[in-house]
Amino acid sequence: MEPIRVAVHGAAGRMGQEVVRAVCQEPSMQLVGAIDLNTTGDTLTLPSGKGTAPFSANLDHILTATRPDVVVDFTLAKTAMPAVRKIAGRGINMVIGTTGFTPADISEMEQLAQANNIGMVLAPNFALGAVLMMHLAKIAARYLDYAEIIELHHEKKADAPSGTALATAKAMAAARGKPFLQPPTKGERAPSRGQEAEGISLHSVRLPGFMAHQEVLLGGMGQTLSIRHDMINREGFMPGVLLAIKEVMSRKGFTFGLDKLLGL
Repeated sequence: MEPIRVAVHGAAGRMGQEVVRAVCQEPSMQLVGAIDLNTTGDTLTLPSGKGTAPFSANLDHILTATRPDVVVDFTLAKTAMPAVRKIAGRGINMVIGTTGFTPADISEMEQLAQANNIGMVLAPNFALGAVLMMHLAKIAARYLDYAEIIELHHEKKADAPSGTALATAKAMAAARGKPFLQPPTKGERAPSRGQEAEGISLHSVRLPGFMAHQEVLLGGMGQTLSIRHDMINREGFMPGVLLAIKEVMSRKGFTFGLDKLLGL
């Protein structure tokens, strides 16, 4: 079987570099091209040191020259959407890990995947453990009335609360069918109680030394339940990315979330 031909959009970024490394180590895949606005040359030396791949800031050039089966995108939402339109228009499958898309953007992606008969996977989080954490939290949400979420990230993560924390709160409330209960407060809600979403207080920590961590705390009469996931480094996202690359080859249309690929 021929290897899956992969190009990485955003290859010079921290996540992009990890994707390049993971694809090069996967026997069933071949890195055929890399795209990034910050490129300083026209070739990218492969992590193994054996060979190079075309590298350019020009997306159209890489798509034409390398003919990838799948393009993996880890960039910024404002950069990604024009790229998604170009890539989909050429009939190329996509795996997207970029965050910050609007509902209108996601709706357009769904239409592009269908109109061009391609596979497109968009996942807010590619860590298998994080997806399982959210799944378990959804199950627990049906049985315990109070919940809070603490998420801890490195100091360079600007947004707070994290997208994963917000998505977890929404998924838990949907599984429960109603908002969680809130402890009583005196007067106005204290700022130290965190941002509220679906009756869940979300607490954000930003400090050097952390990577990506989330703990879901649930409470009921006389008991508590903790569900926690810890990301040690960005390598932990790669099994999910590689799974999506393989799945998108045979899964036409738009798929949102890694949980769909895991059958959860």
